[in-house]
Amino acid sequence: MKKICLIIGGLLMASVLEAQAVDLSSTPGAEIMKPNIENGQIDSMSGIVYAQIKGLRANRAMRMSVMIPRNNLLKPAIVYFPGGGFTSADYEKFTEMRTALAKAGYVVAAAEYRVVPNKFPALLEDAKAAVRFLRAHASEYGIDPDRIGVLGDSAGGYLSQMAGATNGEKEFDKGDYLDQSSDVQAVVSLYGISDLRNIGAGFSPEIEKVHESPAVTEALLVNGPAFGKFPGASILQTPEKALEASPIGHVNGNEPPYLLMHGSEDPLVSPVQSVQMFNALKNKKEDVRYIILEGAKHGDVSWYQPNVINTVVDFFKTKLGAPKENPAAVKSTGGNL
Repeated sequence: MKKICLIIGGLLMASVLEAQAVDLSSTPGAEIMKPNIENGQIDSMSGIVYAQIKGLRANRAMRMSVMIPRNNLLKPAIVYFPGGGFTSADYEKFTEMRTALAKAGYVVAAAEYRVVPNKFPALLEDAKAAVRFLRAHASEYGIDPDRIGVLGDSAGGYLSQMAGATNGEKEFDKGDYLDQSSDVQAVVSLYGISDLRNIGAGFSPEIEKVHESPAVTEALLVNGPAFGKFPGASILQTPEKALEASPIGHVNGNEPPYLLMHGSEDPLVSPVQSVQMFNALKNKKEDVRYIILEGAKHGDVSWYQPNVINTVVDFFKTKLGAPKENPAAVKSTGGNL
């Protein structure tokens, strides 16, 4: 039996070697192309549960998708938080940006988070849980746990700003993996919100009036919807709560590097929001950069252009560094389907 196995194994090896020795000129009319090896492989994993929100009658699974460059390097990680006006968190979007970051060598996670009618700090607790999850699974995904950045657009930009501004504030760490830090080492906010008290600033009196309503989303985020004997409350009625729920309310001089980008013609979130955060960080002598994107509107096609995406990638390269050798890595065979 042993001899038969050896014979079969030898025949299989011979057939493999024979298949590798292809005569490139054996098929008349065949075109021959030599691949230029420029890109590596990127693996994608969807539907990863990074946290469970436990209620009285049900648990809610919070999910993320992760893109992982297939190599043996120790890679920085980026968590992307999507915008959605505090009412949605469709996390599997902005694929152009996420793919560019993954091609640059980063592990890129896109995470959903709780939205209205869930009140603050639910979404911030989710953001911090996502960061802790990646640190807890760093060896599994090839992540350098000392180098994690966050990125978001609009409401996701607000959440990224909050994640950085609350570094070290343990009261927002809830759920699993509490032995892991939720601090982040770099922040990118695209047309994000810095101060919930004045989202209408920079616009017409009519728009400012809308943001005084108890039905506007920032009021629902901070104060909740009208229910029972509670008629709802405007953001202006609870300025202290609104400041606690705003990135600008947590700037204390211990923030990581920030990149703030805003469109000059944004009709939904005024550049005033990024200017406020920029000035607050500069006043604390923090590492912050502010870029105004000329002619850009809120989440329009301007934000999907290579020069904009490359600016974000280069920022993370500068602040988080490049992937590096991982002495604990198991060599990847690659090529499997």
